[in-house]
Amino acid sequence: MNRAEKAALQLRAVDVLRMLKETRTYDELAETTALPAGDLNRYVNGHVLPGTERARNVVEELGRDALAEELTARIRVDDDGYIDNSATVFDQPFLDLVAPVVANGFDFDRPDVVLTAATDGITLAASLASYYGTRCAYAKKRKETAVEEFIEARERLQSGIELTYYLPESAIDEGDSVLVVDDLIRSGETQELLLDIVGTANADVAGVFALIAAGDDGIQRARNHTDAPVGALTTV
Repeated sequence: MNRAEKAALQLRAVDVLRMLKETRTYDELAETTALPAGDLNRYVNGHVLPGTERARNVVEELGRDALAEELTARIRVDDDGYIDNSATVFDQPFLDLVAPVVANGFDFDRPDVVLTAATDGITLAASLASYYGTRCAYAKKRKETAVEEFIEARERLQSGIELTYYLPESAIDEGDSVLVVDDLIRSGETQELLLDIVGTANADVAGVFALIAAGDDGIQRARNHTDAPVGALTTV
């Protein structure tokens, strides 16, 4: 970890502590984190930054549980089982907190490209790409008129509908490490198509991540298509 990455981790740890402090006293936060209340006061108020190891513990352990709890509280499920996660995908500051938790709390290799499918996964992918300092790419269901060469992935769904995604060929280079992400994984069909795109590009899969897993079917389907780590922040 270089100096810039350490500083980013320390700042994200402060962001996590500030989020938790909104609903807790310093004594309650000290009980939650097992850190001295005086130190927490100085971190939250920006007087000092936590050390690297302390910051890592806040982000990896406390941050993952805290963000999963916050994410679960934001999810709305209607009577038909459809999930509304707009309170999350439209909240860029929240997604910017998620990025270091994903980077430090899951066993993903550092990617060269963060890949998603348009549209709801774009804000998450942008946050992760920004944190990693890498490229962000997203596949679409239609071709861009000014682009000549595409990577194409196609699958016929159980309903009989054919789903196709297109990605400009220049978005992923051969040998790139690609992290596939999305806001929601349900059936795993979209993730499978994105993994097919990575394979067609002769690139490597760094991992598959979703904010929300609707059941286990999608996670398992993704695991059947890659040996890379597959995970979600919360499951409903």
